[in-house]
Amino acid sequence: MESYKQEFIEFMVDSDVLKFGEFTLKSGRKSPFFMNAGAYVTGTQLRKLGEYYAKAIHDNYGLDFDVLFGPAYKGIPLSVATTMAISELYGKDIRYCSNRKEEKDHGDAGILLGSKLKDGDRVVIIEDVTTSGKSIEETFPILKAQADVEIVGLIVSLNRMERGKGEKSALEEIQEKYGFPANAIVNMAEVTEHLFNRECRGRIVIDDAIKAAIDAYYEQYGAR
Repeated sequence: MESYKQEFIEFMVDSDVLKFGEFTLKSGRKSPFFMNAGAYVTGTQLRKLGEYYAKAIHDNYGLDFDVLFGPAYKGIPLSVATTMAISELYGKDIRYCSNRKEEKDHGDAGILLGSKLKDGDRVVIIEDVTTSGKSIEETFPILKAQADVEIVGLIVSLNRMERGKGEKSALEEIQEKYGFPANAIVNMAEVTEHLFNRECRGRIVIDDAIKAAIDAYYEQYGAR
């Protein structure tokens, strides 16, 4: 596993973004782990987060794209932090773009924040995590309504590796439905492998009991 992925896993734990225990998800599933990207609240955290996303985008898609699109609301700071990191790490200026939940009819009118989209733009979509693919169902038509853009791919921070609407993972379902690749900085198999019975910030995060709960969860909900 690449060193930046290992660092990112520990960064999520250290930032109190990735937690282990018992959590009820929106889907009603009882999960032994939970990720909340809203817990990234400091400038230092956002700077580091942007760097991890930038490295993952570079690894998965290269830098031959024009716009990084972050769906409202959590995607807004992600797109800003990551475009800054791409500039600093790779010397490439990428435009950032996000949508408003409600279209503005005065001043800087329209549904978009940041850069406008134009025909021929190559776009990477950035999100925190996707379980069902619902956000892409909302985002895809917004992008296509603005201009004739090409979606290069989707990048999220964590692939939960559980079933979406069918037997496959949400990321696999997105790829099949929309025809563009969907990748993550890390997946839960990598997280579990890296943290199991390993001390992280002075404590064992995934002990035998948590590992057993994760295994049982994937036995029931894991993507095929």
